[in-house]
Amino acid sequence: MSTETEPAAVPASRHIFQRAGVLGGGAWGTALAQSLRRAGRDVTLWAYETGTVDEINAHHINNVYLPNVPLDPGIEATTKLSGLAGADVLLLVAPSQFIRATARQLAPHLAPATPVLICAKGFEEQTGAFLSEVVRQELPQARLAVLSGPSFAAEVARDLPVALTLACEDRELGEALTSALSHRTSRLYWTDDIRAVQVGGAVKNVLAIAAGIVEGRRYGANAHAALVTRGFAELARFGVKLGGRFETLTGLSGLGDLILTCNSTQSRNMSLGHALGQGQKLEDILGARKSVTEGVFSAGAVAAIAGKLGVEMPICEAVNAVVKGQISVDGAVEALLSRPLRPESDFLHIAAEPVPVTKP
Repeated sequence: MSTETEPAAVPASRHIFQRAGVLGGGAWGTALAQSLRRAGRDVTLWAYETGTVDEINAHHINNVYLPNVPLDPGIEATTKLSGLAGADVLLLVAPSQFIRATARQLAPHLAPATPVLICAKGFEEQTGAFLSEVVRQELPQARLAVLSGPSFAAEVARDLPVALTLACEDRELGEALTSALSHRTSRLYWTDDIRAVQVGGAVKNVLAIAAGIVEGRRYGANAHAALVTRGFAELARFGVKLGGRFETLTGLSGLGDLILTCNSTQSRNMSLGHALGQGQKLEDILGARKSVTEGVFSAGAVAAIAGKLGVEMPICEAVNAVVKGQISVDGAVEALLSRPLRPESDFLHIAAEPVPVTKP
């Protein structure tokens, strides 16, 4: 885990946050760029694909990742990270497994004390690190925040109402960011609990795969409700053990995001689980997709971290075993149903002493 310290504080009052940069031309990055324009910001969106950049600039649409959604003509797209130099705030929206590489490429173009909002959800698969730890290692000059919560990109892009959590340890900066990035249909809530917000965003993706399997197997509404409830118990145990607060995990970035992601096949993770439940092969499902399904990568990291900490997470472990090809869907379901009976209140007996952690 990172031991980097925060850069010297710059009073939030000095930040106008007028120039915003978005790193990531997928559905969520494009939707956030759209939302930033509604908040009155000047927006530059960086995308890897030249075709995406050309389409946004020439036709104000992103047909590959966000079809049938007209984009604000004020969004300027670029393939050059140097085009983001001088931005007052940057939103890092690359998939979680590309966060380190993207941040490393960004480093030469980032001015000291620039706020960087991590908008991806997950852990780094190889190291099990929080994304905030990864970014702190690669961008020690940045001031970090995390944006998360229940949000389907297409709905945000179409200006439907959404409420999100912005986590930032510096309250003045956090409140300045929530004020600058909120608008009529997008409401941001500040917290300093940066760990719990990241745990909620990562673990809910794994649980959404399980919820999708339940739907794909047609186990019914009773089973779905039980899965989501017991899944939240796992998320809560895990989050508190890692230093997050239980009340944050019951908020938008935890329980709220879990409810959304486990209840609609708009969710890439739930739709993947649904396909698995119907008997499709993982490689075929992923091969037909353009966007990354984060829960597939997060499952291994969550299971590994839980094992090291001694946190019981049978649903997440079952999902990991399924996506790794170690067990069949039916075998995983049977293993979960045959677990010993226990008092329901056990899930509230969360460790009173979370593991010591460094600043995320």
